[in-house]
Amino acid sequence: MTRRSARRILVSGAGVAGPVLAYWLTRHGFFVTVVERAPTPRKTGGHAVDLFRPAMNISEKMGVLPRVEERATGTNRMTVHQEGARRPVRVDLSKIFGATSDRHVEIMRDDLSEIYHDATRDDVEYIFDDSITAISPDGEVRFENAAPRRFDLVVGADGLHSNVRRLVFGDESRFSAFIGAYLGALTLPDVSALDGELLIHVGVGRTAGMYGARHLGYARALFLFRSELDYHHHDVPRQKELLRGAFDGMHPDVDHWLDELDRTPAFYCDSITQIRMDTWSRGRVTLVGDAGYCPGPAVGGSTSLAVVGAYVLAGELGRAGGDHERAFPAYERAMAEHVRGSRAAARSAAKTLIPTSRLGVRGLAQGARLISALPAGPRRALLRLTTKSARLYNSMTVDDYPPSPTASRGRDGLTGDPGGGLGVE
Repeated sequence: MTRRSARRILVSGAGVAGPVLAYWLTRHGFFVTVVERAPTPRKTGGHAVDLFRPAMNISEKMGVLPRVEERATGTNRMTVHQEGARRPVRVDLSKIFGATSDRHVEIMRDDLSEIYHDATRDDVEYIFDDSITAISPDGEVRFENAAPRRFDLVVGADGLHSNVRRLVFGDESRFSAFIGAYLGALTLPDVSALDGELLIHVGVGRTAGMYGARHLGYARALFLFRSELDYHHHDVPRQKELLRGAFDGMHPDVDHWLDELDRTPAFYCDSITQIRMDTWSRGRVTLVGDAGYCPGPAVGGSTSLAVVGAYVLAGELGRAGGDHERAFPAYERAMAEHVRGSRAAARSAAKTLIPTSRLGVRGLAQGARLISALPAGPRRALLRLTTKSARLYNSMTVDDYPPSPTASRGRDGLTGDPGGGLGVE
């Protein structure tokens, strides 16, 4: 008997990794469906994320780089207030970014997701307001709303609290590693004076910041803090209560931002947790991005890692002609070193961004000022020693996976029978 190669692939999650994966899978000749729990593509902004050189290169190959650069936040200045200090420290971020990466952009996560979705919506079947409830070993998938369907492969691209991972690999607690801190973010009314500026307040065990963006019409506040909390990630009132308590009395600016908690149209709060798994694949199912190897939200460069992982997974499936028993192990081998490095970089970044002592608070502020004040040569040399995350993500290399020259795109554009079953024949 001969093994039948995969043709129909279901991707769970329409954030960042899902649409990027769908884009490249269609270029390798696969028929792709993306299911997303949210009723529509998210357009509430999210928080700012970084795209480093490899992810920028992949975005350029997708033809979306001009839109990505157009939606960049444009943040180029930072003012740091140390808790208890009288004078702030002002930093030229453009000099730091220029010295750490020759190709980098900061963009709101939901803007990036929208750009990737737009690049795929004509070629990919999207199902919104639905979620997977069961996945059988032979590829039959059951949904909350849609009728059951059969797919050759299923990919979980559904984030830190992955539904696919839970269904196939077990409870999240088996794979999550809390690294001692939490992240909160909320939308604030437009503060045009902050266009291009990041305003930060830093204290022992807590950091709060606010930034705007050229095109948004609103600002975002970001909160990082160390604690051990008891709450559920869906319990929003409890999250807001804990956030207020963590930053109580820090500074009038921060109090003002927290006043918007009950009015904000977009709020997010979660633990900064890494996902650590021995393998991301089981049978016909694999994971990509945060679902399989989240290094830690806000501290680990997870967005660039997700873009690279999606590109590699699609490429290995294309290279293997859809044979997942060859493609999945190759994908894991190609990403293993990048994932290990990202975990270490995230732990280091968390220590820097959320200082555990007054000395660490002063070091963060004064170090940033020193770097921005140095001439270009010494600045690059110092940053090579101190910016572990940027060095890691800029140095990632992946194979080139040329799209199939015979693949036709479009939801109904595949030749042959894309729905003809699974297994062997």
